[in-house]
Amino acid sequence: MKNFFLSDPKLLLYGFAIVFFASYGQTFFISIFSEQIRESYSLSDGEFGLVYALGTLAGSIILVAFAKLIDHIDLRLYSLIVSVGLAIACAGVYISYESIFFLFFLIFGLRFFGQGAMSHAGDTTMSRYFGNNRGKALSFASFGGQIGVMFLPIIAVKFLNIISWQQVWMIASLSILIIFIPFLFLSLKNQNTRHLNFKENNKEIKNRRKWRTREIIFEKKFYIYLPLSIAAPFIGTGLFFHQVFIANQKNWTLEMLASGYVLLGVFSIIGLILGGSIVDRFTARKVIMYKPLPLFLAIIILIFFDGYLAMFIYLSLLGLNMGIGSPLIGSLWAELYGLESLGVVKALLHATAAFASALSPVIFGYIIDFGMGIVVIGIISIIIITYSTFLTIYYQNIE
Repeated sequence: MKNFFLSDPKLLLYGFAIVFFASYGQTFFISIFSEQIRESYSLSDGEFGLVYALGTLAGSIILVAFAKLIDHIDLRLYSLIVSVGLAIACAGVYISYESIFFLFFLIFGLRFFGQGAMSHAGDTTMSRYFGNNRGKALSFASFGGQIGVMFLPIIAVKFLNIISWQQVWMIASLSILIIFIPFLFLSLKNQNTRHLNFKENNKEIKNRRKWRTREIIFEKKFYIYLPLSIAAPFIGTGLFFHQVFIANQKNWTLEMLASGYVLLGVFSIIGLILGGSIVDRFTARKVIMYKPLPLFLAIIILIFFDGYLAMFIYLSLLGLNMGIGSPLIGSLWAELYGLESLGVVKALLHATAAFASALSPVIFGYIIDFGMGIVVIGIISIIIITYSTFLTIYYQNIE
């Protein structure tokens, strides 16, 4: 393990940092302000979910073409573009011009640059440059996201007690510009040398096929593993987006919910450690069918139990699922399609995951508007988990 951390510590820290700052575009952070946003724009849960879905969907469509740039331009330039884009989107929330169209573009910017392009950069970079330690590298980068999950909700709630919700977003924007961007150039100082060495030394690149987007979308195995890859983003985004509604239904306070994110983060870190080691030992394809088990148990807890203990168990299981899933899914697609095509594959995967995460807020939102609530959301989630797992098990021996 010591040799792993010493192999390229600057690149590991880059992966950690870019995934951490991508948190501003993740649903768990945006949803903290859902009540204020809905009040500001006079929207119901379902209507805000629809705007959120359309913004995320637009971002996912553009991401398919945009994210492939990481295969063709310097990683520093790619990272600079997407981080500045997220900073501008965060500053736009501070302006908060009360127009639905403006809200759409804000959501688009947050989701495209944060949840999409920045996460894609960290994921692809760790998968590409760390070879047999790919699982550990993906886990370490994802650790940055889990630190965001653990502490950003608590920090945001604390700030909401002393400043306006729009000012919190301006602080987020400034943190990207002042902290992340200078760190970006320090951590990737020798990127040209790193990439040249990678291309020269990686025999897999020389021997394996280079895939194009249209070839992948006609591949059978893509659709076998895709449902399991996007089930968690669909379900998790819907649950996080409507977490205030869930908390109100369960009589959980917002402060207790924010505290529960610490446990979510702790168990996600446990999941990252387990997931990275499992991938490096067994390969992702051999164990991927077990990935949804913590999510399945979390949904069961959510349906049948209400107390604070249930809340902590529910969030802990969600965190475990997030942690295990990150290195498993990240490694799976590298195993299936190779490293030279990784930017193309990851772009397509992140786009489909973003598309899935665009649907659940609006679907779950209208379920809430129609008065059906948590039980129906839970049943839908269980059906999705069961189908995607069965598909992977049934076709696990496909070549």
